[in-house]
Amino acid sequence: MAIIISTVNMKGGVGKTTLTVNLAASLVKNHKKRVLVVDLDAQISATLSLMPPQEFAKLRKEKRTISSLINNQIKPSEKNLDINDVLKSYVCNLNGLDLLPGDIELYDEYLVSEMLHNKALEENNIKFEEVWSEFERVLVKNILEPVLDQYDFIIMDCAPGYNLTTRSGIAASDFYLLPSRPEPLSVIGIQLLQRRIKQLRENHKKNHPLTIELLGIVFILSGNTLLGTYYKQVMKRVQNDFKPSELFQQKIPMDINVSKALDTFSPVVLSHPASAGARAFLKLTEEVLEKVQQTESAKKLENASVDLKTLE
Repeated sequence: MAIIISTVNMKGGVGKTTLTVNLAASLVKNHKKRVLVVDLDAQISATLSLMPPQEFAKLRKEKRTISSLINNQIKPSEKNLDINDVLKSYVCNLNGLDLLPGDIELYDEYLVSEMLHNKALEENNIKFEEVWSEFERVLVKNILEPVLDQYDFIIMDCAPGYNLTTRSGIAASDFYLLPSRPEPLSVIGIQLLQRRIKQLRENHKKNHPLTIELLGIVFILSGNTLLGTYYKQVMKRVQNDFKPSELFQQKIPMDINVSKALDTFSPVVLSHPASAGARAFLKLTEEVLEKVQQTESAKKLENASVDLKTLE
């Protein structure tokens, strides 16, 4: 089954998409993993980092974006699509790298509210908040369900802020990655997100406890020597708030090639593999794999211990 990772921060402009697409491409190219990138952000940055606008426009016209799948969850029809009908394979001509394209209009908030209101009435006047909470929990999960056994990793680029798709993406994930710049507002975004996830866990702990864990905080574009002292001061604040195991050692430096890669609609690890940015992402990918393996091994040991106690 795929390991699902959300890349998320309450603040935009912190390198979420850059982290998502380069981690995904590196996992495929350098570690032979099968990876699906899911674009949950209406800014469609992940989509346009992996394909030209003309290609996206064609997919959108054919209704081959995540919006069609979300609409099917809101208002099912006889001609329901599933994720296999919408996936874009061989992204960047890389076998094993697939994309679930995003959309500039992900869903209609009015239709969501109307559908959930009617459902609450139909189910013996169950509280609207409970219906909303359940829909939030299963929306993205149901979309991904048919392909969970086709990938090693599913990496979701979540929208900044805390909208429905971001909450649902988090709820469906095994881990979340927190990209950050060593700047005060970016650090505040970390703090806000941690509070939101704590509340999300609280909302679901009664019926469906969430198992999502923080994989780690990644500092993006943190190598500007002119601001080095200030950067270190800000990073120190984060280091004081989190355990060493929750912070990635590898940081992504300033590198113009990371931005240039956007002109090729390809991650820097593919377009400029010898650049400093690409090399940093390769090392970060190794660290991600190590952290995932350690966490999964710990879970197996814990489950085995629980099973043993049950037998006793």
